[in-house]
Amino acid sequence: MKLYELTYLISQKLSEKEAEKISENINSFIQKENGILIEDKKPSRQILSYPIDKSIQAYLVYISFYLDPEKIINLEKELQSGGQIIRHLLLSKKLLKKTKTSPFLERRTKKIEVHKEEKVDLSEIEKKLEEILEET
Repeated sequence: MKLYELTYLISQKLSEKEAEKISENINSFIQKENGILIEDKKPSRQILSYPIDKSIQAYLVYISFYLDPEKIINLEKELQSGGQIIRHLLLSKKLLKKTKTSPFLERRTKKIEVHKEEKVDLSEIEKKLEEILEET
């Protein structure tokens, strides 16, 4: 099964209840084809950017679902058969693989190496200073 996103426009000539019924029919068709609905948004009336079939408004519907790729042809036929759906866009989405750590989220820390040095006596430091001063 693959993940798909379907967005479609229903003609404004229909009432809101009729648009919801068409949306329910599409959802039930996907489920009859053994698809799994992930997300379903109810039809909402939208003003279009440009007229489609001399209409400036339409009902916008969005569905996200899993379905076998062989059954997509049947879904396309179903979308085009009624005549009430004026436009549709069907996208196939890729699933992201889960990784243990993401390079973007991984916290990059530097290991700080601490060198333990032996303590030096003050007397040794004084001797070295005297030697240096005598040379100059």
